[in-house]
Amino acid sequence: MSPHKLSSQGYTLVELLVSMTLLVIIGMVFLVFFKSALFSYLNLQTDASNFTELSSQEMRISSVIRGLTTINSASANDLSIYAYFYPNDTYESLTHYYLNQSGNTTKLMVDVTPMSANPPIGTPLTAQEKTYTLLDSFYKPSGSSLFTYFDNGGNQLTPPISNLDTVEAIRVNLGTTVSSGGNQSLQVQMSLRNRTTN
Repeated sequence: MSPHKLSSQGYTLVELLVSMTLLVIIGMVFLVFFKSALFSYLNLQTDASNFTELSSQEMRISSVIRGLTTINSASANDLSIYAYFYPNDTYESLTHYYLNQSGNTTKLMVDVTPMSANPPIGTPLTAQEKTYTLLDSFYKPSGSSLFTYFDNGGNQLTPPISNLDTVEAIRVNLGTTVSSGGNQSLQVQMSLRNRTTN
């Protein structure tokens, strides 16, 4: 019986280099795909969260404005009113909505000053004033405004409004940017059901 010569030869250096190169290429393709999918998912999550916040603030602002009793001042991006800011408040508050530009960022803000009693008897308790940021990244398209005002015939009023008693409805226009570079916006218009006029 003659002995058989078994081949004990392994992979050559060239084969190992080719295999490793292929593994690196496949790994890089997978990493790029995974990273792209992950960032797309995170951007969608952020956009959804921002839209939820936008919707929440829209409802909150419209609820306060709908119940206002007095408009103190009204401009395109600024509104000062007497209204119940919190549903469980004993008295109305002096509530001031406005935009605050800081660098390239615009924020939607509100100052809330409690009253000692309802107007016209009460006075603002300025030491208890609180400022809230409603939207950290407010988007306002060129030529648009935060507030739009209408009279009882549905006609749009152009600020400055000489007689604030003619304001019978207010539309709030909120917007925020999205990760793709666009924007998302919401509008709600409400009639002033508790409005008092002189």
